[in-house]
Amino acid sequence: MVIVYNACMIKKFNTKNFSLVLSGGGALGIAHLGVLHDLERQRIVPSEIVGTSMGGIIGACMAIGMKEKEIHKQINSFAAVFNWLKFSFSGNAVVDNDKIAKIFDHIFQERKMSDTEVPLKLIATNLRSGDKKVFSAADDVYIKDAVLCTMAIPGIFEEHVINGETYGDGFLCDNLGIDEASYDEVIAVDVLGKNAFDPDMPDNFFKTMNVLEMFEKSIRLLIYNQTRSHIEHSTKNIYLLEPDTKEYKTFHFHKIAKIRTLGLGLLQYQK
Repeated sequence: MVIVYNACMIKKFNTKNFSLVLSGGGALGIAHLGVLHDLERQRIVPSEIVGTSMGGIIGACMAIGMKEKEIHKQINSFAAVFNWLKFSFSGNAVVDNDKIAKIFDHIFQERKMSDTEVPLKLIATNLRSGDKKVFSAADDVYIKDAVLCTMAIPGIFEEHVINGETYGDGFLCDNLGIDEASYDEVIAVDVLGKNAFDPDMPDNFFKTMNVLEMFEKSIRLLIYNQTRSHIEHSTKNIYLLEPDTKEYKTFHFHKIAKIRTLGLGLLQYQK
């Protein structure tokens, strides 16, 4: 069942075990920072974190004990990723993962998935079989490797290989990992939910802009319907937060401050 937050419900999580599930969404996932800010202000700590793609990056930082302000600073470094475009006739992606890997080396160092303050699960997709892969403490892998898997958007970031298996972004199979939550109570933040797309059709002067906007809207609708199906079939108590991200693109990494504010206040004021 799905429950939408109101101001009094937030108090119950001061004493209850719950899973925090953070969706993927490229730059839209920066809105997760606003939710983390409000959780910190209420002194509420999840019993488990489940993340996909950008939600996985932010969730992993939170899981090792980083505060929202520090994560915000690191996301600023990550957000410069599109200054690192590489031009090559080889490979399957346009972004140089080596520079991103250095950021994750600095953040996570030699920590493994079992070396977190809060249990962590990161969702990726096996690009050979199409199967979902959930990295957890049961896997003897470094956090930085699991993060490189969950965020590997096909064509943008290079796929990542662990133990001979090739992985890509978790959004391909499960963008909001509520099915992987260990607890019955779940706070789920979906930046590609019902507030992520405009009901109107693109109407730009240039056809190229219309085509690009239609493509992005189609991907958002595809992911939204995938997630909605998972929610409808879930037996958990899901407190669903859906930031209003429709005015921003998944590549708007230069709009960190504005996108972050989309997650603020959802825990207190959403009706």
